[in-house]
Amino acid sequence: MDRRNFIRNSSVLATGLLLSGVGLSSCKNQIKKPVIRKIGANEKVNLACIGIGNRGAEVIKSLYNTEHCNIVALCDTDMGAPHTAEIMGMFPDKPQFQDFRVMFDKMANEIDAVCICTPDHSHFPATMLSMSLGKHVYVEKPMARTFNEVELMIRGAEKYGVVTQMGNQGHSEANYFQFKAWKDAGIIRDVTAITAHMNNPRRWHEWDANITSFPPAEPIPPTLDWDTWLSAVHFHDYNKDFINGQWRCWYNFGMGTLGDWGAHILDTAHEFLNLGLPTEVNMLYADGHNKFFFPFSSTILFKFPERDGMPACDVTWYDGINNLPPVPEGYGNVELDPNIPPPSNGKIQPASLNPGKIIYSKELTFKGGSHGSELSIIPEEKAMEMQSRLPEVPQSPSNHFANFLLACKGQERTRSPFHIAGPLSQVFCLGVIAQQLNTKFQFDRKMKQITDNTVANQLLVGAPPRKGWEEFYKL
Repeated sequence: MDRRNFIRNSSVLATGLLLSGVGLSSCKNQIKKPVIRKIGANEKVNLACIGIGNRGAEVIKSLYNTEHCNIVALCDTDMGAPHTAEIMGMFPDKPQFQDFRVMFDKMANEIDAVCICTPDHSHFPATMLSMSLGKHVYVEKPMARTFNEVELMIRGAEKYGVVTQMGNQGHSEANYFQFKAWKDAGIIRDVTAITAHMNNPRRWHEWDANITSFPPAEPIPPTLDWDTWLSAVHFHDYNKDFINGQWRCWYNFGMGTLGDWGAHILDTAHEFLNLGLPTEVNMLYADGHNKFFFPFSSTILFKFPERDGMPACDVTWYDGINNLPPVPEGYGNVELDPNIPPPSNGKIQPASLNPGKIIYSKELTFKGGSHGSELSIIPEEKAMEMQSRLPEVPQSPSNHFANFLLACKGQERTRSPFHIAGPLSQVFCLGVIAQQLNTKFQFDRKMKQITDNTVANQLLVGAPPRKGWEEFYKL
């Protein structure tokens, strides 16, 4: 069955219905699951790559270096850009495409899994089509740009029975296993507050916050398929400030600093403290707020209720160069952590604080970085007192990339599948709504609705998809 017939025969869910209570759970048995190829223990996973430049190039090399996959197809909306040249040079004989839909039309039967490393706004269509065709999915963080897109992806993974992994690689490194071991041993317990912070310069910090329109139209590079790059987002004239990492600045395309770094800082706390979704989101501070791109500095408060015998917990997010959080006595040095990978646009700049978190429990305070950086107990005197009580922390059996590919072969389970990474991504979607509107709102965790702000509630779904892209919201 070709892609278009498959989509037509499986169109069961209209945009927005899910958030009003009509979801896949009521009709999933009506849809026949796709055939998923069983991959032998000694076989390699046939991997197609969607988005092959910048971060995509790093992910592809990391997956390939595990020696668990064959690269079988390359897809990028600009196969002539300098940033795609390296991967094209590494795999010169592999089929090349500018549109993932064409790739699947031509060679779906030759693909077991995909890695998707496109801008945030275009994660959703490629992911949904891949899953609907029975392909396992590795997608960069955050999972998608809107709350509703993430919800559909969570349910799609369950419906189609594929292996999924979000690309927050710290979830397979030291902090993941340490946090779990300390939580299980009762070292981390009764957490009442978390401060998360990312205070390094971002691309839009030198821009004018008094912007009154999108940047003017520029000639589209001849190698770029601009229409496919836009994906389901309504049409924008091309401008160089929309592509190559700049997309992260704009509400229409990206998720700002929170979407970029939130998963690297909060992922383990969110999972092992079972935070789920908040009941209140409050934009405490927004420097340079405007309706087009993210504030220069943000402070956002997320309130999580009591759950599973754990106390209510406030998570406060700080970003921006001059927006540092308070730190407790005995915090210690703030030297640059060598374990934190640099962003795609260069080195992390020295700052008053490294990206990271401070976790406050009723008895102990923990200091942590981002990605795989381990936690420490502060002050140092308390850490020394606790040393004999700390449990042994197991080593990671595989990095994040090998974990995904081994899971495709049935040998491991992914550590950041959509049912775990999805609610975390949805927390960031709610934070971005608060940033965009510069407001506070209440959220019903059960109904998944914003209850006191109609405009904010509409942003859970966002604008309807552009004509020609509606089909992906019906899979």
